[in-house]
Formats: sequence, C-alpha cells, structure tokens
Amino acid sequence: MKVSPKRRLDIIDALRRGTVPQQGLDVLAVGLDRFESYFAEEFAKVKQGGAGFKALQGEYGSGKTFASRWLCERAKRAGFVTAEVQISETETPLHRHETVYRRIMERLSTSAQQFGALQAVLDQWFYTLEQDVVREGLVAGTEPFEARVRSLLDQRLTEATRVSPIFAQVVRTIRVTSAAGDDETARGLVAWLSGQPNVAATVKRRADIKGDIDHDGALQMLAGLLTVIRDCGFAGLVVVLDEIETLQRVRSDVREKGLNALRGLLDELAGGRFPGLFLVITGTPAFFTGTEGVQRLTPLAQRLHTDFREDPRFDNPRAPRIRLRSFDFDTLLVLGTRVRDIYASGAVGADRVRSTCDDAFVRDLSRGIAGQFGDRAAISPRLFLKKLIDMLDGVNDHPDFNPRRDGSLKLANSELTEQERAAIGRNDVDDIEIRLP
Repeated sequence: MKVSPKRRLDIIDALRRGTVPQQGLDVLAVGLDRFESYFAEEFAKVKQGGAGFKALQGEYGSGKTFASRWLCERAKRAGFVTAEVQISETETPLHRHETVYRRIMERLSTSAQQFGALQAVLDQWFYTLEQDVVREGLVAGTEPFEARVRSLLDQRLTEATRVSPIFAQVVRTIRVTSAAGDDETARGLVAWLSGQPNVAATVKRRADIKGDIDHDGALQMLAGLLTVIRDCGFAGLVVVLDEIETLQRVRSDVREKGLNALRGLLDELAGGRFPGLFLVITGTPAFFTGTEGVQRLTPLAQRLHTDFREDPRFDNPRAPRIRLRSFDFDTLLVLGTRVRDIYASGAVGADRVRSTCDDAFVRDLSRGIAGQFGDRAAISPRLFLKKLIDMLDGVNDHPDFNPRRDGSLKLANSELTEQERAAIGRNDVDDIEIRLP
C-alpha cells in the first residue's frame, strides 16, 4: 500500500494520539466502499446547483467521525470546499446560527488549504476576475483595468446581492481596499465576514456595516458564501455537523431549540435556499430513535425517518439516514494490517515490523483490547489502533523488543473516553493489564 511520506506521518501521528487523521483516510476506509458511487452521484447533483443532505448513524466506535472526514476528503477531490464542525453545548450550540456559521468559516478547507480558507477562496475569485479582464486586452494596474474589474465584480455579485446584500457589500470593499494596498482593512473585513467578533469599528465603517453577524444574518451570509464559492470554480460546499447527539445531554429548552434549528435548516435546504450545499450530520441510533433526540420533534422525526432493512447490506443509501456498520474482529483485522503495512512502508526495520507484528499478532491484540469491553469489538477501534502504533514503535526502535513479551499493554483511566469507561463498567481503570490470547 503506497502512501506519500507526509501522508504516512500524518496518519501514524494521529493514530498515536488516539484521534482520527485529517488526511489519507481513503487508505484506511473499511466498509465504506459501498457508499462511493452513491456519494459521487450526490456530489454531481450538488455541483449542478442542487442541494443535499445525509445523516450518518452509528454506535460509538462505528467510525462516524472517520466516515465524515473520509467523505470530506472525497468531496475535496471532486472540487468542493468542506467544513467539519463539532456540535457542543458550550462552544457550538446548534441553535446559535451565528456560532455555527463562525465555526464553519474557521474550519473551511480546500484541497490546497486546511482550515480558515475564506481568504484563499476570495483571493482565487479576485484573481479569476482579473484574469478575465486581462484576456479582454486591458493592462493590469491601469484605471480602465480597475474600472472593468469593478464592473465585472458587480456582475458576478448579482446573485450574492440578491441572497445576501451585506455579504456582497463587504466582498466589494475587500476587493477595493486590497487593490489600494490597505491590507489591514481587507484582513479585518475578511475576519468580520468569517463571523469573528471584536473587529475594529474603523474597519467596519469602510464597508458601511455595524455590529457583528447575528443569528438572523448568519444563514444569509452562508447563502452569499455559496455563490462566491461556486463562481470561483468550486463545485460547492460540504458541511459536516459532527456529534449532534450531544443535544440529548443538554437542558430541555436548549434541546428543543437545537432540534428546531435542524428542522429549519433541512426545510431551507429542501426549499432551494442553499444551492451548492451538501449537509451531513452524525449521530447515534439513540439520538435518531430515542426519546431524548429527534423523536421529541415530530416534523423532524418525519423528515429523518428511515426503514432499515434486516440485512444492513441491503440498506438504501438514498434514504435520509445511512447506517454505519460497527466493527467486528474481521474488520478490525483488516484495518490493523493496513495500518501496520503503512507504518512498515517507511520504517527503518520494515521487514522486522511485518514479521514480528504479523497478522496473528494484530488479531490477538484486537481481541485482547476488546476483551476489556466485554469482547465488543465495536467499542475498541480507537484504543486498538493507538496500542498497535505503540507496539510498532517498539519493534521499529528496539531490535530486541518482542511485543508479546515486552509490550506491557495497559489501559489507564486518563486515556479512556467517557463511553469507553462506561463500556468497561468502572470509573477507576488505571493499570488494567491487557493479556493477549
């Protein structure tokens, strides 16, 4: 399995920390290939000016975050801009449109830039406008050239002006101040357009705006952003709202607001307000079917209702919800051996890594860790991969290291998530020794 040295390091470093890699997920994807053709069709529809929505449903450990990042990676290859936002009660409550919008802008990514890509998107758009004017025969830097750029800018912002006049107004001012060499003002206006608070009043006066982007204005700004994204050559925008099941654990009034916000957003998508947007949410089965989640709001429950078939292989990927299969020991073995091979591809002792941590060791390690969770393989992928990397490091760094003899595999309370501690059934799990079969 060939991956570039940089992608290899990104993957290994993330797994060593117990987190999902930001890139290179295609080489780790297990069981997601059945969705590839479906999402390709959906992306094609969105690229033609449509909009789309999908809910990824899975138990803890089934790879919801992994699947959403895999989806974003594929979207970037298809020419989309992406943003992954984690919903939380304190930092990003779902019902606060202005906060969700700000997080989208902070996490805005392209194939060339990871996070905070609004400036890059605008720069590319302005460059495209200028090149169009150059092809008309005008010389850059002259007054006729600037006048024509402004005229073309107004033409291209016609749709943005219709859906979000303030967005278009600020973009015009960013172009004017940037062309005049006032980069500080231009950067300040980009920050304001990104939803950042505390932008200087002198900067805002240049664009004739006041205050910050509020709850009502956030969706207008998102609509304006979509017009610019598509006009500068991108296929559209893919937004992931991850861990939306956290709504189950908030106060009832906050939960109701969040569910209503989600219902409103889905209605706006269906009504055609956001052409070029593909929205993805992730959640547990309990969120979609339990009493403290979607079922509390009947209109939302109706929109997300999906009849899953008895055999998951025959689930309909075009339904509102997609069911992710939990890991079992077979899929953990496939994933583990892929990670080992990626590690070995750049290791000093590649042959020793492969022979010492062979398939039998990978299988036994997965079963040893899952044994701490009642032999539930679905709970253990994160820790399994983290411990596997630790064993691979030991084999690669020390010629006499034997992972079965010298591994000293233990689980500490500090490295477990809340769900993992609950699965073990104990709160004080320091120094639980893992015994390999």
